[in-house]
This record gives sequence, structure tokens and C-alpha cells, in this order.
Amino acid sequence: MEKIGKVELDNTCYPGRDLYSDGEVEDQLLEIARNYGEEDYNRIIAETSSWPVMYHFSNIRQNIVEWLPIGKGDCVLEIGAGCGAITGALARKAKSVHCIELSKKRSYINAYRNKACDNVKILMGNFQEIEKKLTETYDYITLIGVFEYADGYISGDEPYQEMLEVIKKHLVPHGKIVIAIENRLGMKYWAGCTEDHTGRYFEGIEGYTDTRGVRTFSKKEWEQMIAAAGLKAEFYYPYPDYKFPLALYSDHYLPGKGELNLNIMNFDRERLELFDEGKVYDSLIDEELFPLFANSFLIVLEGE
Repeated sequence: MEKIGKVELDNTCYPGRDLYSDGEVEDQLLEIARNYGEEDYNRIIAETSSWPVMYHFSNIRQNIVEWLPIGKGDCVLEIGAGCGAITGALARKAKSVHCIELSKKRSYINAYRNKACDNVKILMGNFQEIEKKLTETYDYITLIGVFEYADGYISGDEPYQEMLEVIKKHLVPHGKIVIAIENRLGMKYWAGCTEDHTGRYFEGIEGYTDTRGVRTFSKKEWEQMIAAAGLKAEFYYPYPDYKFPLALYSDHYLPGKGELNLNIMNFDRERLELFDEGKVYDSLIDEELFPLFANSFLIVLEGE
């Protein structure tokens, strides 16, 4: 056990080396987290013009959880906390936040940027190993950009289904699981963006024929998994996507024609522009098909 500021880090299940890394850029991220505060991040993002810096330090990332009714008495488990882009927002709302993160370096980045939070504890190691020792139950369990990697967390024939079953065990009665993930059939993939995880055109909408270890799902596929897990769900649709959400729609409040005009917002790699996404969205809105082609889902699952 060690501490950075007020944040506790538990390395009991840490395998001794980081099993994944984005390379040298993580040293830059650690330097920023160690030496600068949140008030400096937008300036640093502008000065560096770096996608990883923007992705990990933009305050817009926090919009995905800011609206959740997490109360001061609630305990949160954040699975796959990464560099802490969401951790601070959760810590400001909750009684406690327990983070699970495989990478030691990313855990350090998280700890330095949130070092003033006395309610954050980071558990370093593989989810499957840490989960065996979890005795707590939680009001909220979040997986923001994580569930698509369940094949790497869970060793089984149906890792994604099994991931839901495992997480469900750690909820208090009527607790919530919050999942943010790309839609396999999202509009941007038809219009010319590469699949977010593989970098290949049309990989997801063609059914991941050449991909192993990571995948996203359509709304129908999600509904089938959720029903099989015995959970109830509310679907929300972050726009333009869950990474940088500027609006959040739901089945009770869908977008109107002309509202979806922030579509060319890919910053990490080049893309094609095969058609006018705004006009196609308007056509889908007329046909009441927007939920099937939203770029991302935010799914709030409730236990029994």
C-alpha cells in the first residue's frame, strides 16, 4: 500500500509489470499530472495539440457522469479507471470511489491528478484477480470505455455476458451499472470513420470478421445481453459520442431535425467523408431510427 497525496494505491494484485501501454506519451501524461492542476489542462491541451493529452485531460470527458444522481452517501466502483479522466468527477459526488486499473503508470497519473481526494482508492491489477477479493458492494459501478475489452478481463467462452454477471454480484439492491461504449452500428462508421479500437474502416459494421480481443455491440445485441443477465436498462445517447459528450439524449427525449451538426469531431486519426451525416441523421430522425445509429451508448443498468 502506498499513498500519493490523499489517494491510496493498493498493489496487492499488481502483476509486477504493466501489460499494456501507449508508450512514451504516458511519461508526458505523468509529468502533466504530477506538475500541473486541473486549471492548467485546457492551456496544455492547446499548447501540445496532442490527441492523447486532449483525450486524457479534457474536462469535457467528465460530462458523461456529471449528470448521474450519485449522492454523498454512495459508494462507487470504477472499473478501468485509466488515467483518471472520470475519477475526479465521481469523487466529488460520492462517499468513496474504488478504482480498478491494470496499469501502474496510469494509476500513478490518476493518483497525482486527484491527489487532493481523500475518498479515492486505486486497486492495481487485473480485474479478474481483484474481483475475487472484493468484499464490498456498491451503489454504482462504472465502465466508461472499458466493457469492449471484457475479453481481456474475463477468461471464458462468453466473456461479455460473464462480465455482466460478475459485476452484478457487487451491486447493492437496486444499485446501478453505468456503461459507456461505442455503438457497433454508429453513424460515423458508415460515413467514413475508422473503427475506434482497430483503426480499420467498416470493421465493426461488417461484424469484426478480422478482430479478436475487443468489440462493441448494436442496441439489439445489448438488449439481448441485458435480458440474459436479468437486468433492467435505460439507454442514453451521448452526442457526438461518449468521449466528448456535449449533449445527452434518451428514448424519452430524442434529437430533433437539425440538432445533430457536430459530426466531424474525430481528432485521433484521418477519416473519409462519404456523405453529409447531419442530413442522414435528419432522415433517420424522421423514420424514428436514431437510437439504432447513435455513435455511442450510455447504458444505466439496474440490479434486481
